Amino acid sequence: MTAQPRPVTLANLAATLKFSEAGQAMHAFAAALYPICRSITGDGMRATLGQIQAHIPLVLHEVPSGSAVLDWTVPNEWNIRAAYIANAQGEHVIDMRNHNLHILNYSTPVNRRMPLAELKKHLFSLPEQPDLIPYRTSYYQENWGFCISHNQLMALADGEYQVVIDSTLAPGSLTYAEYVLPGASQDEVLFSCHACHPSLANDNLSGMVIATQLAQLLGQVERRYTYRFLFIPGTIGSITWLAQHEDHVERIKHGLVLTCLGDPGQITYKRSRRSTAEIDRTVEYVLRHHTAPSAIEDFFPYGYDERQYCSPGFNMPVGCLMRTPHGRFPEYHTSADNLDLVRPEALADSLARLLEIVDILEQNQTYINLSPKGEPQLGKRGLYSAIGGQIDAKSYQLALLWVLNFSDGQHALIDITERSQLPFATIAHAAEALESAGLLRAATITEQAP
Repeated sequence: MTAQPRPVTLANLAATLKFSEAGQAMHAFAAALYPICRSITGDGMRATLGQIQAHIPLVLHEVPSGSAVLDWTVPNEWNIRAAYIANAQGEHVIDMRNHNLHILNYSTPVNRRMPLAELKKHLFSLPEQPDLIPYRTSYYQENWGFCISHNQLMALADGEYQVVIDSTLAPGSLTYAEYVLPGASQDEVLFSCHACHPSLANDNLSGMVIATQLAQLLGQVERRYTYRFLFIPGTIGSITWLAQHEDHVERIKHGLVLTCLGDPGQITYKRSRRSTAEIDRTVEYVLRHHTAPSAIEDFFPYGYDERQYCSPGFNMPVGCLMRTPHGRFPEYHTSADNLDLVRPEALADSLARLLEIVDILEQNQTYINLSPKGEPQLGKRGLYSAIGGQIDAKSYQLALLWVLNFSDGQHALIDITERSQLPFATIAHAAEALESAGLLRAATITEQAP
């Protein structure tokens, strides 16, 4: 009989992955997505999801404008074809063809002449960063405008200007996408990223390209959990998904919002509202045992879509993984958040940490000791060295005893790891050996501590 090949494990896949090449590939994908003018609705979002769909089989959903989603309403759909400001000589002094951030996102149509004094009421700049174009939006209040560098603003001469914004704001739909990788269990791990910012490489594209790469890799291995990847417009997208999936939320056992993962700063983790959920402890363990510096922050109700998933009515175990948090790098929401800010090596490092996190989630089970009265004889089962005192076997032997003692349905492997101060990999290996020897079995839901 031909031996069946052993299933590919996540740890083995990570060990053979060429992270440098993966980082370059993710950066190249970000470069392909960068020119698209995205928003919370419209063809820019669809074009973006279409490119991701070429890498993973996304399912796209269209939610009509006017749909009630929790306390919100899906807005009208916005599309834009051109936007510029021309001087009296017909020269385009500002043109969104030069940068998508030039247009106030969700600007209503305009085609008229006006003096500089009136035009300035609709111009947005950053005096403290005079060379940069700011990113501004007006999703829920009709307005129009242009974002320009402060130096450009100061250089505008008096006179009349022709203002053209060729856009539409009309009933349509909100588009979001998801990709579900089924596992042995219907319990799910959620990865969510916003896909609505135009030409912002770190705050938007880094999370999207890493999520796509992670989905591709998880598709190559056997999975205990089911994995759900969401590509959504910020805030309104997660609210819409939650409104449509209230009866599904209980399946989400762990989750991460992925954003700002390509800059050279240290990795930062923002805990879920629960603060001690398994995802919180897992991420903290991975970061704490890595050589690179990192930071852990408590939950606060501002930021990205984690604040929707962690709203008190849902209180999902969803944290936020990033490098430098939003608002704390000078390029944030400006034209300097470009492809130069995002580094291939940072993308690769973020992906590596995510693979470690998922690997622990996959292995972190709760067990029942099948021989709980006294210490079972491990030597006759081939689990102990026949000669005591071997230093190199000490950690593993301790791990066997720790796992046996705390496999009572109340302690998962991550609990035993934290209490024993032994590496998770050693604890997980001990559990696997004990299960193979018939001394452990996985605890059922009813046997596990609430």
